[in-house]
Amino acid sequence: MKLPQVPRAARRDTPSVYPCEACGADLRFNPGETRMVCDHCGHMQDIPAITHRGESGLRELPLAPVLVQGLPETESIGQRHLSCPNCSAQIELGPDQQATECPFCATPIVAEAGGARQFAPQGVLPFTVTETEARAALTKWLKGRWFAPNGLAEFARKGRRMTGVYAPFWTFDARSRTRYSGQRGDYYYETRLVTVNENGQTVRREEQERRIRWTPVTGQVARDFDDVLVYAARSLPDDHVGRLHPWNLSRVAAYDGSFLAGFSAESYTVEIPEAHHQAQAKMLQVIQSDIRRDIGGDTQRLGAMDPQFHDETFKHILLPIWSAAYRFQGRSYRFIVNGQTGVVSGDRPWSAWKIALAALLAALVAGVLFYIAR
Repeated sequence: MKLPQVPRAARRDTPSVYPCEACGADLRFNPGETRMVCDHCGHMQDIPAITHRGESGLRELPLAPVLVQGLPETESIGQRHLSCPNCSAQIELGPDQQATECPFCATPIVAEAGGARQFAPQGVLPFTVTETEARAALTKWLKGRWFAPNGLAEFARKGRRMTGVYAPFWTFDARSRTRYSGQRGDYYYETRLVTVNENGQTVRREEQERRIRWTPVTGQVARDFDDVLVYAARSLPDDHVGRLHPWNLSRVAAYDGSFLAGFSAESYTVEIPEAHHQAQAKMLQVIQSDIRRDIGGDTQRLGAMDPQFHDETFKHILLPIWSAAYRFQGRSYRFIVNGQTGVVSGDRPWSAWKIALAALLAALVAGVLFYIAR
């Protein structure tokens, strides 16, 4: 028997609690499958039919009205959340939760009074990597860091369970045309005589010196952008999140609370105007590369550029991340794993004595080589 289809608007304002048909305990989503499982009795139930992008055509919302008027109230939902005092993560609460640990830094946190309304997610990328697989990927990643402290990989492997978190992202689409001016540089070489010392003798010889011939150029490039991702929170460093790329966003499903059963969900704290600014900065980097290719030559100088963006749209989606935070030998380490691909990112652990040993070995090798060369 499948769970009954609940109207989307109603489901969003309802806590994501799904009772087991066999025993009544709460179900959780089973990564990599289209069903939920009961931890109490093992019973499985199907999730309502999954609809992916392209099949449902997840709504891309016009950006211009939102930048002027703000997010529409009709698209918002009420939420209770936990606010981490250490990393500022905003973790959504289940109906019976009042306190927990932050999945990103392991800081104990308690619920804030009242609630807030936020723009509802339109899509969710379900977990396909299990907690066991994520832990194995993390252990392998740590063991590959020779300068990591001894025992950290083993400690992480035997430590607490990893936490599955749906992290908030904004995606932006846009069409662009950019007029530019710049200079094309073409290499050429001139021969010149130089004086050098060879085996105690002063000699003159020819040498090729590279020069650059610069030519002024103007032109125009066009580029369409699809799903430029911006992390919509501040709890994780941008470089940590960036190393989790790429994501296969073609597998994003229409939002359904079933996917969140048994997982945490982080609320966004980066609003649309700021996220849009970050997205355009990413687009401009791509446009600059397009201009350099359009200019051609061996090297380029970029002058003025006038990017024009139109048909801009956005959406709010949730992406799956396994998170682990450990305290080891008095230090905190934070790691995250892409819940779709298993790619690992996190704090780079260092061992002072291993670094010192490597430096000593390098000095010894250099000394031996110097002695042999004498």
